[in-house]
Amino acid sequence: MKATPTYWYSEEKSLSYYLLVPVSWLMCIIIWVRRVLYRVGIFRRYRAAVPVIIIGNITAGGSGKTPLVIWLARFLKDNGYSPGIVSRGYGGEAKTWPQQVRGDSDYVVVGDEAVMIAARTECPMAVGPDRPQVVKSLLDHHDVNVIISDDGLQHYALQRDIEIAVVNGERRFGNGHCLPAGPLREKPARLDEVDIIVVNGKGERREHPMTVNNPFAVNMLTAETKRLRAFVGDKVHAVAGVGHPDRFFDSLCSCDLDIEAHEFADHHRFIEADMDFSDDLPVLMTEKDAVKCVRFSSEKMWCVPANVELGNAFGQRVLTLLEKRS
Repeated sequence: MKATPTYWYSEEKSLSYYLLVPVSWLMCIIIWVRRVLYRVGIFRRYRAAVPVIIIGNITAGGSGKTPLVIWLARFLKDNGYSPGIVSRGYGGEAKTWPQQVRGDSDYVVVGDEAVMIAARTECPMAVGPDRPQVVKSLLDHHDVNVIISDDGLQHYALQRDIEIAVVNGERRFGNGHCLPAGPLREKPARLDEVDIIVVNGKGERREHPMTVNNPFAVNMLTAETKRLRAFVGDKVHAVAGVGHPDRFFDSLCSCDLDIEAHEFADHHRFIEADMDFSDDLPVLMTEKDAVKCVRFSSEKMWCVPANVELGNAFGQRVLTLLEKRS
């Protein structure tokens, strides 16, 4: 994935920005027309036999959807539901779709995020580019009574019962333009139509604040667990190949760690040489990156899982909506 253009989230303007603004206007029109065609029934929508919860966003790049999907799946299990999860399987190279996913699936086939989600939630999961077909496949293979879609707010071919939009509390909506001149997939007015807005950071009115913490690390070879503060006093390598790597780096620095940051492209396919820093310092990485490094893990490599904190109001709101729509 290419680096985020600087003008998306700053007042900086460039020739590329001015050339792309008319394209963004056209994109906004196409997005609006497409939604209307689904709404009036010209484009068909698939209705699943069980409630569907969409967790998505209106911006490109990392906002915290995946940690929220994991949290919600566990929450629903704790409250008597049998959730299943669907996703795009971004980066996967399967010859046929949909694909069923387990925690030990090959990330090259089904995608790194899918393997991570399946491992963390232990829920049935399926991936593929055609979201209705993925849902059908999941229901054919597993007995689930609610489906969580990781991303998919713009996949209107799949009828949904609950929409949850996740907003990056630091970046918000950038310069306000749609792709490619800005980060928006849809205009901010779209949030007026969703059921719940979750903000990764400090929320505003109508928004549920979410905090993503990284309190401990797990050794990738021995499975030993350490509090992050156990690494204070020694320099560590911090590796991130995710949509918003600075969030991971900042979380380590907030624990007073002295880090040497190594930023890779989102969904980067790590090889052993990427971890060769010519020293024996600990290497801390995101959970999504750890999935791709298991085959050459060593004692100096540590996975830092992301844990979500949400107020009780969010969970109760989800349960209330499910009860109404089940």
